[in-house]
Amino acid sequence: MTIDRRSLLGWIGAGSAAATTTAAQTPSSAMPVSFQHGVASGDPNQTSAVFWTRVTPGGDGAADIEVELQVARDAAFSDIVRRTQGLRARAERDFTVKHDLDGQGLEPGTEYVYRFIAGGVTSPVGRVKTLPAGPTTDVVLAVASCQLHPGGLFNAYDAMAKLDRLDAVVHLGDYIYEYGASATDYGMATATRLNRIPQPPHEIVSLADYRLRHAQYKSDPDLQAAHARAPFICVWDDHEITNDAFITGAENHSSETEGDYSVRKATALKAYYEWMPIREPRAGLTLEHINRSFDFGDLASLHMVETRLLSRGEQLDYEKDLTVSTVEGQPRPDVAAFEVKRNDASRDLLGAGQLEWLKSALTASKASGKTWQILGNQVVMARVAGPDLAKAATPEQVAGFLGQLPDAYRPRVQAALQLFTLGVPFNLDAWDGYPAGRERLYAACAEAGVQPIVLAGDSHAFWVNELKDAAGARRGAEFGTSSISSPSIGDLFGPLPLGELLAQTNPEVVFCDQKAKGFIVLTITPDAVRGQLQSVSTILSKPYDLATVKTFAVTRGADGISAPTEV
Repeated sequence: MTIDRRSLLGWIGAGSAAATTTAAQTPSSAMPVSFQHGVASGDPNQTSAVFWTRVTPGGDGAADIEVELQVARDAAFSDIVRRTQGLRARAERDFTVKHDLDGQGLEPGTEYVYRFIAGGVTSPVGRVKTLPAGPTTDVVLAVASCQLHPGGLFNAYDAMAKLDRLDAVVHLGDYIYEYGASATDYGMATATRLNRIPQPPHEIVSLADYRLRHAQYKSDPDLQAAHARAPFICVWDDHEITNDAFITGAENHSSETEGDYSVRKATALKAYYEWMPIREPRAGLTLEHINRSFDFGDLASLHMVETRLLSRGEQLDYEKDLTVSTVEGQPRPDVAAFEVKRNDASRDLLGAGQLEWLKSALTASKASGKTWQILGNQVVMARVAGPDLAKAATPEQVAGFLGQLPDAYRPRVQAALQLFTLGVPFNLDAWDGYPAGRERLYAACAEAGVQPIVLAGDSHAFWVNELKDAAGARRGAEFGTSSISSPSIGDLFGPLPLGELLAQTNPEVVFCDQKAKGFIVLTITPDAVRGQLQSVSTILSKPYDLATVKTFAVTRGADGISAPTEV
């Protein structure tokens, strides 16, 4: 059964109209509730999904609000298959409602529509598709990451919502950002131009802060449309808590001014679980255990891993961890000593427990006959050394590039470019900062007999990579998605082709675009996994154009998967 997209969009509008009509009939003495943050579904399986909304209370907003969920086969809701009454929007969960049907009433591989009703007001209508069971010919996913609300319009989500086929959205993190609204805060130059000022207008630390920031993001109509279009399968990265998070701290956290990091982390995760359409952690596990798996019939399994809060050690930093001495009046970085630190066996992102879980899940996936194993992972996995600009630009071009940088960035960028001539990693916050952990992951994949398709976010750039272990054996392939609206490093480079230079410098990098904004459409069939890199022409205005930057495919043969090839 297929629900026509245009009909559904009409009913989404009808849902909003129903809320308006009902409100007009409500006595003025009792202010009506409303659904200002849309609806969403997530974590689908073969017979269920998580359904989410937030009810904005009327009046003083102190009392619980009773909510009904309806799931139907048709956009007119004449064939309702599940009606769940007695749900509660409570102040203790910021009036969010999240309900898992718990395996009842839905059929595999089937599209449904859903809506909520509270106080006589009807929510917008959403669409959900359960995961297939048994023989499966294809699956279409969108892959998204990094949506800085002050950084630009969410045109990519509008484009995503208009796709003719979309089974689910895989979101790899940085769903919100924690920064404030001072003139020098991240993205504020664009925020002022577009009137997208962060709320609250300071860096978020308290539970009320995190809730309000989630509410602002969920108020965006393009993001609401994408959530209404298909279920989301999400994992956080760092900005849902604070920049460059690790187990015991973060780059953007000060215990002196912002309190105990563990309290801030727990606060951020509470708000995340309230505001996202995601299942709570399995019994006996802490909130950090967001890792979980999804099966798409006999075609593929998707394993979402956690690389920030469970086991990540503190990031290395060139300024702090790379010793520079002066020899004959010239600075000489001790790269050899730095490499000893970087390759320390204790450096890891997954940890032993999560790696064992993942190895077991990969083994079970292959044993059950699934063709593809996919890792939903936050940060770029390929080996990526920094670019040597002297190989791609004249001294005059390099000087011109440095000259146009803001004064605050110029010394740091200049120092980094000098280091990159020595072959050091481009990004120490990615897997390149944890090579021993990456080798353990590759070994686990080899023991499970799989070569996974790795998905990556975080970098604000498109990547297509061939993954190899330290011995040079192909261990997988990687599709990295650019940002929805967050600034890219390539934006600083002006006309210099940073992405092309990174591809030329690094054998594992097949393609890189450091400027385009958008998402990936991942089409999975028994023969191939195809990634279409979709870019919006602008994030500063509407209308916009949607274009395919490149399309690459990974095929499977008797000897394993191929390297990514442009198609």
